[in-house]
Amino acid sequence: MEYVIIGNGIAGTSAAEAIRRLDRQGAITMIADEDEIPYCRPMISNLLAGDIAAERLAIRPSSFYDDLNIKPVLGRRVQSIDPAAGKVRVGDSDLIVPFDRLLIASGADPRISEVPGSQLPGVFCLRNRSQALDIMAAAEHGRKAVVVGGGLVGLKAAHALQSRGLQVVMLIRSAHPLRLQVDASAGRMILAKLREHGLQVLVEAEVAAFEGSGKVLENIVLADGQKIPADLAVIAKGVAPAAGFAADGPIGLGPGGGIVVNNTLETTVPGIYAAGDVAETMDVARREKRVNAIWPEAVEQGIAAGFNMAGRRVAYRGSLSRNVMRIYGLDIMTAGVVEPPAADDSYEVVAVTDKHRDIYHKLVFRDDRLVGMMLINGIEQGGVLLSLIRREVAIVEKKERLLEPGFQVGKLMPQYFK
Repeated sequence: MEYVIIGNGIAGTSAAEAIRRLDRQGAITMIADEDEIPYCRPMISNLLAGDIAAERLAIRPSSFYDDLNIKPVLGRRVQSIDPAAGKVRVGDSDLIVPFDRLLIASGADPRISEVPGSQLPGVFCLRNRSQALDIMAAAEHGRKAVVVGGGLVGLKAAHALQSRGLQVVMLIRSAHPLRLQVDASAGRMILAKLREHGLQVLVEAEVAAFEGSGKVLENIVLADGQKIPADLAVIAKGVAPAAGFAADGPIGLGPGGGIVVNNTLETTVPGIYAAGDVAETMDVARREKRVNAIWPEAVEQGIAAGFNMAGRRVAYRGSLSRNVMRIYGLDIMTAGVVEPPAADDSYEVVAVTDKHRDIYHKLVFRDDRLVGMMLINGIEQGGVLLSLIRREVAIVEKKERLLEPGFQVGKLMPQYFK
């Protein structure tokens, strides 16, 4: 059996290990554009902040490929897939890799800015280890940084650059940070906390150009003509599934640009699977196909895909969007549906606020089942709430008790926890 895995992130790594648990003899080829041992991508902001050394990012030993008898093809991207012939073309070369079973675990790429000047030296994205190291090198000689984007990556980048002693300005197109993760009330709390910690945040700000003379970044120009001086800039405008090589073939893509898979992680083409940040799986809270690009889901998907590729049928239970972070003195945990459609009366919202303790908790129910949560500080019961979302437990009454400090879910719903 010839297995080919595109991507050496956590989804591809988990799949290779799962395959080897069932098949010790089959050939595995792993193709990846990063020339690295598998590493922890979520920790690159810690690297940028100077909290950890680069070598501590590795999640597998340097002998990983040899230990699992994997043929690595590193530092090269896949150009195209020929499903009918069972072949993968690598880069612009003549390298053709045959497969019997293929896993697409190519992850996601940063959304590229088309703003004039975005290719200037000093303008970066923060998606991988190499980019983090480049930003660190630029920060050694810089004093002023601009972060474009107020999402999770933008917040982490801003915090990391502040930790290095730079003056940081964050530019956000929306009215508050973390627009995709929190509602307006929580967003205002977070915005106030960022400013309290010395981060200059401009909301509803549109970047018109990156400006510089020669090979040096000097300013970020806003749509209203304002100029923000900067020695370096980090563009954190989100990511898109790295599925371009599949766009013109028979592999089905979803509305989010990811590769659509069934509950065994198989695509619309038999024998070809997808997992991780490139895969559109069933979201258990939203009941629709969606890319949930988070580390824990990539691990589960990789394992399930690997087992299925090697012949053991395993059903993937579906994904759940969730995030947890501690930043600028705030603990933030979100999952599932945080902002239900206003016109849909099947949703019910329960919320509580404690301004003295900077606490804001919100639960979202649909047809008496918990489908979303947002916790700003006091997140200790978050794991229990995640379990309730996953298990689709009916909560007909006393929903507000789930927001009581130290609530005991077994007493609230003893029929489910005997």
